[in-house]
Amino acid sequence: MDAGGPAGHRARLNAQMDRRGAWPEDSPWLREAFAALPRDRFAPDRLWRWDGRAYVPVDRADEPDGWAAELYSGLDAAAVTQLTGDRPSSSLSAPSVVTDMLDSLRLEPGHRVWDVGTGQGWTAALAAWRTGPGLVGTTEVDEHLAAFARSRLAEARLDVEVAVGDGTGGGVPDGGQVDRLHATYAVETVPWHWVEAVRPGGRIVYPWGRLGYAALTVTDDGAAAHGWVHGLAQFMGDRTGPAQPSSGPGAYARVREGAEPETRLILPRDPAGLEDWHLRFALRVAVPDIVLFSEQSGEGPVVLVHDSDCSWAEIRPDADGRTVLSQGGPRRLGDELLAAWSQWEGLGSPALYDYGITVTPDAQWAWQGDPDNGPRWPIGRLRQTTR
Repeated sequence: MDAGGPAGHRARLNAQMDRRGAWPEDSPWLREAFAALPRDRFAPDRLWRWDGRAYVPVDRADEPDGWAAELYSGLDAAAVTQLTGDRPSSSLSAPSVVTDMLDSLRLEPGHRVWDVGTGQGWTAALAAWRTGPGLVGTTEVDEHLAAFARSRLAEARLDVEVAVGDGTGGGVPDGGQVDRLHATYAVETVPWHWVEAVRPGGRIVYPWGRLGYAALTVTDDGAAAHGWVHGLAQFMGDRTGPAQPSSGPGAYARVREGAEPETRLILPRDPAGLEDWHLRFALRVAVPDIVLFSEQSGEGPVVLVHDSDCSWAEIRPDADGRTVLSQGGPRRLGDELLAAWSQWEGLGSPALYDYGITVTPDAQWAWQGDPDNGPRWPIGRLRQTTR
């Protein structure tokens, strides 16, 4: 077997999947579908690699093995396929995330599927492999991506309808209801027409805002959808909605604009605790509009927090080994973060999988432990509906 090229990189990725136990036991079809429809069949000839300062092109014609290495760089690594300006606007999602989300969808032969956000067409292809010909419709807002996906799906001899349109605001490509809805871009609030598009008992799997993805089941009367968070991932946001907040030190610096702290206090906590992704997710639930970024300094971990507007907080060790919380702006983001941290501990430090989401026509909220009686947090614009 060729050690390089797509085949060699595919083999190494499959071996990694085996070692981690990443092939879902409840969806053995995914291993076969990945083999029949590998991601290199749906990748454009130019990918984009981050070199530490900017995205640089990796062209298949010039760097065939570098291109394949970028495409198969790891189980948890997406491959950037398009830039808009200097920021990624489309990608082939990480293999581990694709398998987990499609497993969460519980696809069966004969299911009718709406794939929202076609991209290069890979997830629509995998769904069609499972369900059968003529049962998958997919919607893509970018007509160039839609044309590319249409050509690759045709080359794979898959009967998938590709429609150009706004999946967030529009409907199923050929009308009617579907058994499953799979979204490939992040939304903070679920459009109600997504719920209406899915039959009672059907499932919706979608990336939730800046972090995580959830699997919802439509109730028997179609009046709501609810379900559990299934994993962590960061997806590109809805192109037709508000821009997702930027993370990293650059975004923090733009919000702070060199301002001096308005308050300082010694933090009686180890900031290393914020490296726990279950806590990170709980903070995302309780204080959804803050962005948290951590980096290392010579003295220890530094945590930078901002609200994408004009409030900020910084947690860093000082020369005496103490941890100092500094903050400024109209909001006291550090205080909000600490309150949410304490709340999470008071709940018993639940894992991210202990959280779920409910969607109704008038309100959406996250909950922990129990959808009816557990603590809940409002989502998006419908905050006033929380109890």
